[in-house]
Amino acid sequence: MNGDILSQLTASSGYIVFLVTSAGLYSLFALGLNLQWGLTGLINFGHVAFMTVGAYTTALLTLQGVPLIIAAIAGAGLAALLGLAIGTSTLRLREDYLAIVTIGVSELLRLVALNEEWLTRGSFGVQRYPLPLNVRFNPIGELLLIGILTLLAIFAGWQLWRGLRRQWQESQLIKEKRPTKRVSLIIWGIIATALILVIYVNGVIALSNYTYKAGLMLLVLLVLALVYHALEFLARSPWGRILKAIREDEEIPRALGKNVFWYKLQAFMLGGAIAGIAGAFFAWQLTTIYPTNFEPLLTFNAWIIVVLGGAGSNAGTLLGAVIFWAYDTLTRFLLPQIGIQIGITNEAQLGGLRIMIIGLILMMLMIWRPQGILGKKEELTLGR
Repeated sequence: MNGDILSQLTASSGYIVFLVTSAGLYSLFALGLNLQWGLTGLINFGHVAFMTVGAYTTALLTLQGVPLIIAAIAGAGLAALLGLAIGTSTLRLREDYLAIVTIGVSELLRLVALNEEWLTRGSFGVQRYPLPLNVRFNPIGELLLIGILTLLAIFAGWQLWRGLRRQWQESQLIKEKRPTKRVSLIIWGIIATALILVIYVNGVIALSNYTYKAGLMLLVLLVLALVYHALEFLARSPWGRILKAIREDEEIPRALGKNVFWYKLQAFMLGGAIAGIAGAFFAWQLTTIYPTNFEPLLTFNAWIIVVLGGAGSNAGTLLGAVIFWAYDTLTRFLLPQIGIQIGITNEAQLGGLRIMIIGLILMMLMIWRPQGILGKKEELTLGR
């Protein structure tokens, strides 16, 4: 009996580990887009191109014996160089040209990965490359990993408390008569705390019976925490305030003597490098990568996450990724049951229904809260 309960707990924690890993790497991917669009106003419809470069560079270099960390850094560096190449030729033009060029570049890279077998092994894919933390840990090593997860949980709780306190103080400064914002803050705080606890408990269970997937989850969360903290620091720095000014009206910082093109290029390259890091984790999660893994749909998933959470909000991007994967999980199990009731049993039709529902959700969100869940309405000028 106890063995059955333990096996069920291990199986459920394994699925939670998969969801947390997926949400974490999508958060990284979307944070790069949020820096480019949410903070700077650069429309990038080919964001998956940076992930493609990061994934293939990491996998191919590790097959040649390059250490994993160096390979991942090289992948991020090449993704940043791709951002330099795209940005140098397009950032002086109108925004729609940038959107068109990024779509073209992402498709070009996917076709190169598909056809240049001497470089990417084509449709056969890149297989059997080294994976991080793919080792066996003794009990002391497992305790060390659990300790790192505990520190990450404390960091997440601290960031949550800081964010809620800041929002609470803002609500007091503007002297809102309606308590709706404060009530919503309390509700979101309870939900976020419960989510952190669920992830922590299942992470401890998974790390106690160590597998490669549990180690990858911990590594994703660690890198995500570092990137998130760095982006929060940059967003509140003078550099980040200039990016926001460029998003609002680039003529104003230009009149103040700022090199607008250079700031745009920096944001575009840094966002590409972050997506390159996400590409390395994507390759490590899949353990085998094919050109078909890097469809344009990945870019639009990132857009859904950023729009849902709130443009310009790093915390909103994390929330958007969690909601996106919660929706993906729920519909994956519930929609087949609903489809049977309404006469839809075809997989393609069910997939179309899932996309239709999330499109409807986004339409309702744009009407009810166009700035996203955690976005600030006063910073949203895309509709002007």
